[in-house]
Amino acid sequence: MRNLQETHLNRARASLRQALSWYGYLRKSGQLSSNPELVGLVKPELEALNATLNKLDSNVIRIAAFGLVSRGKSAVLNALLGDKILQTGPLNGVTQWPRSVRWQPGGKVLVELIDTPGLDEIEGELRADMAREVVHQADLILFVVSGDITRTEYQALLELRRSQKPLILVFNKIDLYPDTDQGVIYQNLQQLGAGHPDAKPLLPDEIVMVAAEPAAMEVRVEWPDGRVSYEWETPPPQVDELKETILNILNREGRSLLALNALIQARDAEAAIAQKTIDLREQEAEDIIWQFTKYKALAVMLNPIAFLDILGGTVADLALIRALARLYGLPMTSYEAGKILKTILFSSGGLLLGELGSSFLLGLGKTTAAITSGDNPSNITAFAGTAIAQAGIAGYGAYSVGKAAQVYLEKGCTWGQLGASSVIQEILSQVDQNTILYRLRQELGIKY
Repeated sequence: MRNLQETHLNRARASLRQALSWYGYLRKSGQLSSNPELVGLVKPELEALNATLNKLDSNVIRIAAFGLVSRGKSAVLNALLGDKILQTGPLNGVTQWPRSVRWQPGGKVLVELIDTPGLDEIEGELRADMAREVVHQADLILFVVSGDITRTEYQALLELRRSQKPLILVFNKIDLYPDTDQGVIYQNLQQLGAGHPDAKPLLPDEIVMVAAEPAAMEVRVEWPDGRVSYEWETPPPQVDELKETILNILNREGRSLLALNALIQARDAEAAIAQKTIDLREQEAEDIIWQFTKYKALAVMLNPIAFLDILGGTVADLALIRALARLYGLPMTSYEAGKILKTILFSSGGLLLGELGSSFLLGLGKTTAAITSGDNPSNITAFAGTAIAQAGIAGYGAYSVGKAAQVYLEKGCTWGQLGASSVIQEILSQVDQNTILYRLRQELGIKY
């Protein structure tokens, strides 16, 4: 298992280094520097890729605690730390901004615990962005509740599930409930915490009961002289099960969690770079597509040999894809362009393949008309009519391929042998059913 985790970590590092080398090469060659506006636009994403790679090398796992006001998030983290480092109090909303604390629970594992304000306190775009940024950086999420889930909590939980991060549901303040009530609430949380009525109930690793800051209780004290008095005592925190669960997860899949989160961040950064580049060069791309559309239509129309029509059209489509990739500053080999063209043809519902077939049949008719035109001048008219029809089909195909390639280059820039999306699928295909990452695979709808 440890060897597999190391493999995941190394694959993630290789993916990020490949991405950085791509964009670093483009900067050095002047393709980006020739457009200062684009350099400024993609700078945050390039910095994010660098920061993500550095985080991978540091082996620090970030665990963020979320929940509504007064559910005891800070108290849970303090109990894990074994010290009251984070401020808690009887007033709602003691935590106003995220705060992180280093925690070394055992061995070489180094954890950064992040405390956050109550989700129902966050108002305004600034604080909403703050919450999203913490979620984005976290490798593992603790969602703290203190009883049955409210509608607001359930909506917040669904939002966190959509962030594609592994999550532990922490049932805090169990000291306030009798054992029978604890059991009923636990069963409800098992199903609701899964985030979907049809989802499998939470596994033992995904839901933990704690009492991070137990309420003081009155105890009877009998003295040697026979006197009896009553004093208030605060029981010690009950978080050993949570600590053990976290350690088990970190030992079993901690490096895989790191790798997966780094790849998700890299995928988002690369997609943003592609989107910004495409937006900035939209008109140039449209001009290139129309230029290739006209060239392909003209070449197919004038060529009398059917087989060469298809071959020439394919070469033109490949050249169009590579021209768009160069415009966007994205790496693209002939082989990769061929894969994109194949994907476009087969994902068009057979439409473009049908157009190719029609073009080929017309090409055969055009070839016949060309051969026999000397014997019958009327065949010249047939040749011209067939050629014009074939040119229209070829032009339509070229334009469709160009527009589809735009979408692919925007959405598919993270695929490929070491692309972030490819390595994400690779990691999720190898996780065991008893791991916390397995639910993430289910939520992403990835089947193997």
